[in-house]
Amino acid sequence: MSSMPALVNYSREPFSVELREVPVPEIGERDVLLRVGAVSVCGSDLHQWTGKHGWAVNYPCILGHEFGGTVAKTGSEVQCFKEGDRVVSETAAVIDEASPLSRCGLYNLDPSRRGFGYGVDGAMTEYVRVPERCLHRIPGELPFEKAAITEPCCVAYNAVCVNGRVRPGDNVLVLGPGPIGLLCAKMAKLSGAGKLIVAGLPVDKHRLTVARDMGADVTLEGGVQEYIASLGDGLGVDVAIDASGASATLQVAMQAVRPAGQIVKVGWGPQPLQFSLDPMVQKNLTISGSFSHNWPVWERVISMIVSGQINLDSVISRVAPLKDWQECFEKMHAGHYVKAVLTPECP
Repeated sequence: MSSMPALVNYSREPFSVELREVPVPEIGERDVLLRVGAVSVCGSDLHQWTGKHGWAVNYPCILGHEFGGTVAKTGSEVQCFKEGDRVVSETAAVIDEASPLSRCGLYNLDPSRRGFGYGVDGAMTEYVRVPERCLHRIPGELPFEKAAITEPCCVAYNAVCVNGRVRPGDNVLVLGPGPIGLLCAKMAKLSGAGKLIVAGLPVDKHRLTVARDMGADVTLEGGVQEYIASLGDGLGVDVAIDASGASATLQVAMQAVRPAGQIVKVGWGPQPLQFSLDPMVQKNLTISGSFSHNWPVWERVISMIVSGQINLDSVISRVAPLKDWQECFEKMHAGHYVKAVLTPECP
């Protein structure tokens, strides 16, 4: 087979995404050719589709960075994987392996990093080229549609359990019930959150229902400050996780967190801040950014999904063939789906 269908983001103009026939990629000595089993739709795919993203894209580029599949071919220097192995892939497709950050395991923060789906071709297609170092084995009993959700689970684990400091009994507020916010809520519950509050907007009604399935004790459609003022001693929550994707939500987080508390910002918001950061000073707050993930996070999260500690049944709203991508994008964008997973029809 010399060509394959692929979902290509071909221009910065809004809605410049379409199915195209593209060549099957060639692989290098340290790469594998991965037959895609399933690829999950991320909010960043939607941002590129609508043209509202804040990062550079190497156009034209095949979308998709949350994926797993089967090794179809290996490069001559690949040592740890063979044809037929079931795997999931990390997202850091290009890194400087000699950089100080890569050498200490923080390659996710390497400034030269380029990811699947924007920097290099991603997995919304039948075959994708993947460096061997990105791969993690998965057992036969883990279906690919669930394996494809490993990456957003890793984003949430890194935010809450690595960069966050949730302790048993802490009151935790999650702002934004999108997929990352819902998975952050799950990680906070697993970390022992005492009262877990997930806040959104009236349009988020369905996703707030899913938040309760994920362990939220309280869900709010607005009215965050009023609720927080009535909670416990009224000083605020111990930890707020900003997963909303709007810069203004940081102000809500600063108002909601108690003195000496923590805010973890994992949602992207390109809008300029139009408010003072003085409450951060006055309250002695810690604000931690959290980006991506690295090897140990992936190994931990895979084991949690396989064991059932992370249950993804309520997160996956639909599994659909690649040809139905547009309906999946539209329903995720409207909040009707939490996660849609696409399954390429490999020969």
